[in-house]
Amino acid sequence: MYTLKKSLGQHFLQDENICKKIVEALQQRPVSQLLEVGPGGGALTKYLIQLPAISFKAVELDQEKVTYLLQTYPPLEGKIIHQSFLDLTPPFQGIFTVIGNFPYNISTQILFHVLEWRQQIDAVIGMFQKEVAQRAAALHGSKTYGVLSVLIQAFFEVEYLFDVAPGCFNPPPKVKSGVIRLLPRTTTPPMRSEKQFTTLVKTAFNQRRKTMRNACKSLFDPAILADPLFLKRAEQLSVEEFAALSFRMRQTGTA
Repeated sequence: MYTLKKSLGQHFLQDENICKKIVEALQQRPVSQLLEVGPGGGALTKYLIQLPAISFKAVELDQEKVTYLLQTYPPLEGKIIHQSFLDLTPPFQGIFTVIGNFPYNISTQILFHVLEWRQQIDAVIGMFQKEVAQRAAALHGSKTYGVLSVLIQAFFEVEYLFDVAPGCFNPPPKVKSGVIRLLPRTTTPPMRSEKQFTTLVKTAFNQRRKTMRNACKSLFDPAILADPLFLKRAEQLSVEEFAALSFRMRQTGTA
């Protein structure tokens, strides 16, 4: 068997009904290449390797789990990448799908790493700490809407699929979990550059209780800040409004 490592944020899914629901959500769209992140004890893996006509790989940091998986599921030979997902380059040529019960201690970093791969990703289905899942899917105007919401939703449609109770895991985490699905947007809102868009969003939410005029005064000329739009707080602006504002930022000489 294997041990559980708190240092790696390991909470292994053990509820078969939840496993099947996640796999069913995956199968709602065509999949040809599939990467599982953090297979752990193989709760999802045992179903994924049975899917027909799919090129499958899994990335697992913990050597003990790699050994266990290879011993328990011989078809995984040559398909496990022993590495941190955050250090991984795209493991496939062309388009692929990402799935996983993602380690909660790096879940936000995982979403931003997915953003870097977005040109090759056709879907992400993942389990996160519920708070992170809700933030990713939050709409503007809500208190959970923030930097993660805007940066992810600029490039992906985010759907909150269902909750997962702590008792579905071993050991049970102290928080609830949620499964979300990310699908690439058909059109990305125009922005001056991704770098300036990101700077604007992070600056605005760094002081989210202040108006945009006060939080972002370093990024815009006074004449632009006179626009009534800047009387709003960051959480009141849509993704499209942030993208449009990036064109009105001061020129910094960088892309």
